[in-house]
Formats: sequence, C-alpha cells, structure tokens
Amino acid sequence: MGQMIPDLTPAGLKGLKRNGVSNKPQHSQAFTDKVIAATGPEAHPRLAEIMPSLIRHLHGFAREVNLTVAEWMTAVEFINECGKISNDRRNETQLLCDIVGLESLVDEITSKMLATSSLETPSAILGPFYRHDSPLLPNGSSIIQKLDPSDSWYEQAMADSAYITGRVLSSSGAPIQGAIVEVWQSAPNGLYEQQDESQPEMNLRGRFATDADGHYAFYALRPVPYPIPDDGPAGRFLRLLDRHPYRPGHIHFIVSAHGFRALTTQLYDDRDEYIAKDAVFAVKDELVVKFVPRDGDRTARWTLEYDFVLGRE
Repeated sequence: MGQMIPDLTPAGLKGLKRNGVSNKPQHSQAFTDKVIAATGPEAHPRLAEIMPSLIRHLHGFAREVNLTVAEWMTAVEFINECGKISNDRRNETQLLCDIVGLESLVDEITSKMLATSSLETPSAILGPFYRHDSPLLPNGSSIIQKLDPSDSWYEQAMADSAYITGRVLSSSGAPIQGAIVEVWQSAPNGLYEQQDESQPEMNLRGRFATDADGHYAFYALRPVPYPIPDDGPAGRFLRLLDRHPYRPGHIHFIVSAHGFRALTTQLYDDRDEYIAKDAVFAVKDELVVKFVPRDGDRTARWTLEYDFVLGRE
C-alpha cells in the first residue's frame, strides 16, 4: 500500500482515466449479500441497523462507476492525508465533509428528528473552528480582545463594529433565564484566532448568560466572507471540482439551557454575495439577518436583534 501515494491534481488524475472501454462489466450481488451476512448476532444494535444500507450503497457506487483499484487507493490516501494534518486547531476531515455537504445534511436530519416545535430556531453546522472553554463574559461586553490602528484590519473592524442582542425563548415564548449564548467569528481578515498568530488567544469568542428576561447582548463585528482553508487536500479537491472556497459572512452560536436541547447555528449577513453559493451549503433562509445602522453608540456602527427559540429535551 505504501509504495505509491497518488495525488489529487489534474496531472495525477490523468493517469486514472479510462482507456475507452464501452462495455460495462456485470457484477454479482451475491458478494455484497455475503459481506452483509457476515455481521454477527451480537453486533452493536445501531451498527447492525445501518451497516447493511451502507454496504449496499458503497458497493453499488463502486459498481456504478466501475471504481478501479488505483482510484480507490487515491481516495484512501486522500482521507489519510486529511487525518494527518488534522488537530485541535484544524479539522481537515470535517472540512471535507463540509465540502460535499455531508455535515449540513446530517445536521438537517438530526434537527428534524429532534424538533418538538416548528418555532425552534433552525440549526446549522458546527464548522471546524470551534474551541472549548471560551471566556464567560458579562452581558453587554465585547468579544473583541484587541483592536488598535496597527492591526491590518483596523479600518474594516471600525466600519463593521456591531452590537448584537436578543432573547432566548422557549417554543411557548417564555424567556429562559441563565441560558448560555456562546459565540465565535472570524476577524475581518477572514481568519479565526487559532489560524492567526497576530490575534490574542480566544479573540472574537465568548459566552454570555441571559438575564431574568432571557436577554443577551455583546459587541462584535459584522461578519465578512472568507475562504475555507484551501492549502491542504480539501482545497485541492475543491479546485478539481472547479468550485470556489468561500463562505458567506456569518457568526457562530451555541445556545444552551437546562431542560432544553442545545442549539448549534449560524447567522448570515444579508449583504453578502456568497449567501446563495456557500461552499459548504449551510445557509438557511431563516438564518439570514439584517444589520441596521446604530445611533448614539460610539462603540458600534451597526446593530442586530435576534431571538433564539429552543426546544425541550
């Protein structure tokens, strides 16, 4: 297996093209049935439920496209490469799932399975840049840890300074006190803090607890579009598909409260040109928001009000 590592470049894939054979070979279904039947009676219940379908689809795909050993090996090495460069600051394998829409699809499936009310705020993907243990900050404070004229993105940050507020509610409309609103976003240069050595640790991240009326509030920035990391195997894959790497400007949220199902979602700025062509297919109409000019606040030029509705566990 280790004697050759195929590469996912046009030149590398050129050698994998067919030689013009037009008659598609026929393959027996008996082999697939044999693989499915090998699962033992004491197998994990969920695996016993889903593996027959997975095997049928995988084998069916391989037969449909006449998958060759060279192509299969290319895919194996590609996935291995994604894993090798993944760490707690970059999840390349998850990024690959984003590119093919898998994370957005399973997020939608899970959300619909668990929803208890049509009023619940739609979910969206977690994304590969979440970090645990962001700071718990007072309501009304800022997630911007550093902003001075020496920053290359200072002018953009000043122009996009924003005050974001709203409430966390149950599906009955009752406010939820003590809910935790966790938020993170990229800087105006399109980088999250763990990607950018010039940013302080946990910059543009924070958690806020709602008050007795379910209110939360914080200062942040209007989000900007940015390319997903395209310097690794996932980026090469995008280029082979002739696709752009850009995500529309968005802010990530995880909203949680005792007795309610935690919500992972994103809010998208309606000014963004990539709203209709998100590289990871995560935009939902209900999550597209409008920032409006803010008067009388020297700290923010824009404001956004948005209420999150949580479903019961």
